[in-house]
Amino acid sequence: MTGGDRMEYEDGSRREHDGPSEAARRPLAVPDLSLVVLVGATGSGKSTFAARHFKPTEVISSDFCRGLVSDDENDQSASGDAFDVLHFIVGKRLAAGRLTVVDATNVQSEARAQLVRLAREHDVLPVAIVLDVPEQLCAERNAARADRAGLPRRVIQRHQRELRRSLRHLEREGFRKVHLLRGPAEVAAAEVVRERRFNDLRHLTGPFDIVGDIHGCRSELETLLGRLGYALARDALGRPVDAVHPEGRTAVFVGDLVDRGPDSPGVLRLVMGMVRAGHALCVPGNHENKLGRYLKGRKVQHTHGLAETIEQLDREDDAFRAEVGEFLHGLVSHYVLDGGGLVVCHAGLPEKYHGRTSGRVRSFALYGDTTGETDEFGLPVRYPWAEDYRGRAAVVYGHTPTPRATWLNNTICLDTGCVFGGAMTALRWPERELVDVPAERVWYEPARPLATEAPGGADGRPLDLNDVAGRRVVETRAMGRLAVREENAAAALEVMSRFAIDPRLLPYLPPTMAPCATSSEEGFLEHPAEAFADYRAEGVREVVCEEKHMGSRAVVLVCRDTSVAGELFGVPKGVSGALYTRTGRPFFDDPEPTERILRRVRTCVEEAGLWEELDTDWLLLDAELMPWSLKATGLLRKQYAAVGAASGAAFPGVLGALTAAAARGVEVGPLLDRQRDRAADAAAFTEAYRRYCWRVGTDPARPGMPAPAVPGTSADPGTGADPVTAADPGTSADPAGPKDPGTGAAGAAQEAEGLGRLDGVRLAPFQILAVRGRSLAGLPHTEQLALIDRIVAAEGAVASRDGAPPAGGASQHPGLLVTTRRIVVDTEDEESVAAGIRWWLELTADGGEGMVVKPVQALVRRADGRLVQPGVKCRGREYLRIIYGPEYTRPENLARLRVRHLGHKRSLALREYALGLEALDRMADGEPLWRVHEAVFAVLALESEPVDPRL
Repeated sequence: MTGGDRMEYEDGSRREHDGPSEAARRPLAVPDLSLVVLVGATGSGKSTFAARHFKPTEVISSDFCRGLVSDDENDQSASGDAFDVLHFIVGKRLAAGRLTVVDATNVQSEARAQLVRLAREHDVLPVAIVLDVPEQLCAERNAARADRAGLPRRVIQRHQRELRRSLRHLEREGFRKVHLLRGPAEVAAAEVVRERRFNDLRHLTGPFDIVGDIHGCRSELETLLGRLGYALARDALGRPVDAVHPEGRTAVFVGDLVDRGPDSPGVLRLVMGMVRAGHALCVPGNHENKLGRYLKGRKVQHTHGLAETIEQLDREDDAFRAEVGEFLHGLVSHYVLDGGGLVVCHAGLPEKYHGRTSGRVRSFALYGDTTGETDEFGLPVRYPWAEDYRGRAAVVYGHTPTPRATWLNNTICLDTGCVFGGAMTALRWPERELVDVPAERVWYEPARPLATEAPGGADGRPLDLNDVAGRRVVETRAMGRLAVREENAAAALEVMSRFAIDPRLLPYLPPTMAPCATSSEEGFLEHPAEAFADYRAEGVREVVCEEKHMGSRAVVLVCRDTSVAGELFGVPKGVSGALYTRTGRPFFDDPEPTERILRRVRTCVEEAGLWEELDTDWLLLDAELMPWSLKATGLLRKQYAAVGAASGAAFPGVLGALTAAAARGVEVGPLLDRQRDRAADAAAFTEAYRRYCWRVGTDPARPGMPAPAVPGTSADPGTGADPVTAADPGTSADPAGPKDPGTGAAGAAQEAEGLGRLDGVRLAPFQILAVRGRSLAGLPHTEQLALIDRIVAAEGAVASRDGAPPAGGASQHPGLLVTTRRIVVDTEDEESVAAGIRWWLELTADGGEGMVVKPVQALVRRADGRLVQPGVKCRGREYLRIIYGPEYTRPENLARLRVRHLGHKRSLALREYALGLEALDRMADGEPLWRVHEAVFAVLALESEPVDPRL
């Protein structure tokens, strides 16, 4: 076999064979990802050759595998099992993308066929290196080895005969490169040279501008390149022949340059010039593949716009057509760029094909895959490969027209149907910014309407049980892949399917929050000193301490009007948003109270000028809805009030009896003191939960009906509670509860305010999670709270304009919105830390639940790249009585309770946080509902993981 041409990896049309004419140095080209098969008789020096040219871990020897299964490398009876092991290891290495060398005789075609089949299964190139060494030398080498000294000469002779028969057929067997080394001199002179695959451009890091399908729309391409900052170069006839970016950016074209549009030759002239000058890269599309076959003289159907391209090319000279043919022939199916973080191809590419070289890979990159079905227009239904994609590399492709480009599982389709009257789109990488220009006109009527078909289009597909059932792995940008167990998914499915709100209005669920580290301060289980110390240890200098409102976590989705809600979220007429709990349930069974709250929030956002400032027509808010009793009445009645009522009924009699006994001289002093302490603890427990309960104008379980009495208060007769109403400190105490806001002057004022019968309900927003087109989760918390303050402050102006008293005015009823008090602490400044601790002590002494400590900057990471806890809660001493019981502060109980295992809770908080961020990012990117809901559902599923509920 003589020395030959440079090989073409993609379709095998060009191959290289090295012959004996090369002298001193024999370079053997081997692709850096391939299956190298050594072929030669026993004793030909294959193992020595492999050890000299390859790493020990790259070489899989049949002798070694024989030893693994039989403890004897020469036990020929174990060969069957040995080769099973060899093929298994080879398959695993090829699947992992590792060059692999098979050291065995491989002189029989059947043995080689199995290896070629393995290479094809893993889309790598098989390479044969043949060591044709004289029989006598093989015999001498075997005789010199103690374990081979008795090898019969006939075995070597048989190997030599089989080798001779094989030499003519190796190429036909499927080997893409065959290197024949005749004699020991050529073997000694051989030098393995690893070739980079044509598609491996990982060393090119950009920045890139990746351009979607062009289809002969030269004018729009010029406009797009101009918007991207490229300067066009023109020839003497004024035709664009190159484009250069002043900052050295590289354009990358995803194919389908030709057909259907008005000037395919002009597009080819410009793109070929950019590629030739090193200013661009280009991969082929299916239309280039067909045109290339036509230019080679092959018979193809002149359909799908090819006839127009042929007519346009006929007006060009022969030299240009020849240049086009050569350019198309040299295009590589896909490129792996930017350290492996970016893959560009025409029709998409699953991860298992990235960087691989086979006809199957090329076919998928050009045409994608189909389901085997056809749609109502007679066109094939594309297989949605991107829905299952979980790869690390971003895949940028085109091929399937879609109204707008959107990300899906780290893939994006840039074909936005310019030739059909849509737009031409480019992606700036690594910025991930989209730039597009509209089509100048409809150049070609599509066979079907331009609608979302590409995976990840805005419309997407309906929610499917298979998206959430069973064990799932969700890819997140913040924490990588997060697993959801099957049993947790089943629990979440029960809640989501039976109790949750319309999934179209459920783009986010808030994460759980871990408490601060356990305190060693006397009398305290939690203390801010630990929170400040932990953040300081993680390199977080500035933290913000936010008042923790004692209510129920609420997410508020508010649209500017009902038309926006209908257009963007597809909800029925009259719905303008949603108000739901941290498990996705509606706060009110009747939509009317929800709409009243949304109306007030919407008006305040308008008054604060945030619709325009944030350039949005919807907001997603994280908040607390108060009072706690609004949604926790059952919990209060069954758990907390029962303790308060029992203690209120039992202790007065017990203390009276013991006091009387003591008066009679009975020695009950220690017992009396102990019971007095217990009674005081029980009273403190009752007082603790009462602070967070007050009556409101609407019973959430029965809209329009008066609110029920709060268990354990004077409004609930027969409990033994003292006659103090559970009203908020800012309202007048009224043992009978607040007047019905639906009657009289007060009721008229509340109706004017827009709260109606929701007198006493309060909403404390503390973060704007997202607006149209972007997530705001990364905004510093101080900036977040400043925006929230403007919304809250606007309520007074709204109430005054509507003729209702402002919050805290003559009506003595607070408004709906409540501000969140806070203080910023420098964790490295002792005075600042002391001030933060004092603030917490004053807050909790005044009846507050506690505070949440967060890094001022959001999305903070440690030096090792892991996320820092986004916030920790530091709850007050008295509030924790509700959680741990009336007598938890006793020294013996505190000692036991300080043994808390926080690791799982912290892990859970971080995982749910990352999933929440992912849901917000997917929503902001315009991904379809099922993609957003995948992350939302995972948050709910993680909530069913077993963890101490008191943490």
